[in-house]
Amino acid sequence: MSIWFTASLVGIALLVGIMALRRRVRPRGGIAPDSTTQVAALQAAVPEPAPARSDGDEQEAEASAAAAAAEQAGVRAETLRALREVAFGVTMPPATAAPSADELCGAVGEILANIVDKPNYAPRRPMQLPRLMQAINDESASRREFSQIIAGDPALAGNLLRLANSPFYRHSPQAVESLDRAVDMLGTEGLRSMIAAALLQPVFRVSGASYALFGDVTWEHSLYAAAAAEAHAALVEDADPFAGQLLALLIGLATIVIFSVARDQFLARNRAPQPALIATLIDAHAVSVARQVATSWALSERIDTALAEQLDAQTTPATALGRCLQFGEFVGALAVLRGRGVIDDQTAQAVLQSADIANGAGERIWARLNITPR
Repeated sequence: MSIWFTASLVGIALLVGIMALRRRVRPRGGIAPDSTTQVAALQAAVPEPAPARSDGDEQEAEASAAAAAAEQAGVRAETLRALREVAFGVTMPPATAAPSADELCGAVGEILANIVDKPNYAPRRPMQLPRLMQAINDESASRREFSQIIAGDPALAGNLLRLANSPFYRHSPQAVESLDRAVDMLGTEGLRSMIAAALLQPVFRVSGASYALFGDVTWEHSLYAAAAAEAHAALVEDADPFAGQLLALLIGLATIVIFSVARDQFLARNRAPQPALIATLIDAHAVSVARQVATSWALSERIDTALAEQLDAQTTPATALGRCLQFGEFVGALAVLRGRGVIDDQTAQAVLQSADIANGAGERIWARLNITPR
């Protein structure tokens, strides 16, 4: 069987999956749980394993690898589209169908081009970020040092306590009522994992009535994506776990910024916000906004490089951190869909396997996320 015939069959299966994924939506933002249709649709979007090939046919092998990469990109795109259906509470167009741009897109683009100069949108660098990053990168840093840094920022301390008591992090029936107890319970490694999220949590609050669920879902996705990127860095890439986590949170932060700018521009024109158009703007500008924020916060060049590698969604990033971020965004979206009952365990596992993570690391990372369906 030729590579082109096989690729055509896979393409047809993916197209069927894309069309079947368009579903009705609950009035409050959740997608109606027609589990049979949803399981079949996501499974149809997962590429079939490539057939074995002779070592001598290098050209055909390269074509096969390119086709597999395109199929994986399609699965990632469909997973993120399904996530946005949950965030906006409406049916979204297929990932291949973008709405036409209009004058509003240009206005949003102008604002986002220099977003760090817009204090009403751009988040300021957290006060304790430099000291915390120094401590996180110091293997000899003690719990006491972390406690002193956190205690010096009451807002950070409050956010950390809220996170420690949230379903995502809390694994004990006893509430965490003091910073000392949080430090004792989490340990140094636990603190490293939670600090970036505690620093950035306030930015994810979305005010106003228009699509108020968007902020909550984006925050949930960012937490899962950060945890998945962190685990991928540790288990697969031998990269900096904290940097992987921070990258995913920066993309989430950029998503909220773009959503806020776009929604305000709609309202300024007395127009109802259009979710599909806002999603297009997020796709177009999220990386640029995240890179601007990273630069204004004086983050490292490797952070900027990993972000820049996300501009081409069809290719695998060249750097370890870039791959961690791409994986984290995808698995984070899958985790939200599973946690909110949009898909079942069987579908989640099938889609996860399409990421082709060696040595069972994908399953271990998924288990670490500790997803509890609602």
